[in-house]
Amino acid sequence: MTDQPSLSFFARFWLAFVCFWRIWANPAFAQAVFPLKEADAAGQLPAGTPPSGQPAGPPVPEKKEPVAALPPEREHAAALQFLAMLQREGRLIDFLQEDVAAFPDADVGAAARIVHEGCRKVLRQYLTLEPVLPQSEGDRVNVPAGFDAQRIRLTGNVAGQPPYTGALKHHGWVTTAVKFPSTSAAMDPRVLSPAEVELS
Repeated sequence: MTDQPSLSFFARFWLAFVCFWRIWANPAFAQAVFPLKEADAAGQLPAGTPPSGQPAGPPVPEKKEPVAALPPEREHAAALQFLAMLQREGRLIDFLQEDVAAFPDADVGAAARIVHEGCRKVLRQYLTLEPVLPQSEGDRVNVPAGFDAQRIRLTGNVAGQPPYTGALKHHGWVTTAVKFPSTSAAMDPRVLSPAEVELS
């Protein structure tokens, strides 16, 4: 659309005179002019004249392209990588996928030691863990009013309002630091453990 030429002083004077009386006498004309007045007050009046004599409204914001959602394996890549590390160091997936009910207790215990050692190594290498409550299990602890229900779960005979007093059954765990390595976009995070083929 090309800009219209600027009106002279006398043309603007005559236009103001005509519009003044038309706004008083014609409600529809006043309604059509009102958006122009609002746009001008907001500093949004365009330089050119709108086509077909229509009043200009506020500028239409540009539509932003929606960000494509990551596939689940990429969205949860860090969690899958952590599971892969537990498998690599402690054979956790192998242990959980086995039907241990078919094995003697001695064999299960021996396998559990290997899993425990490897998984504990991963936890200590990548996570810093601390108890939620510092007391020992079995100690009497006080639960104040306004306690964090994510950090403290009440069990047993829960009645009335806090504060409560009870026996600590488990001190809980909270992560205070995470040191995961960065994931490579070239790696498929769904592969938790590659198949091993021994050549002869």
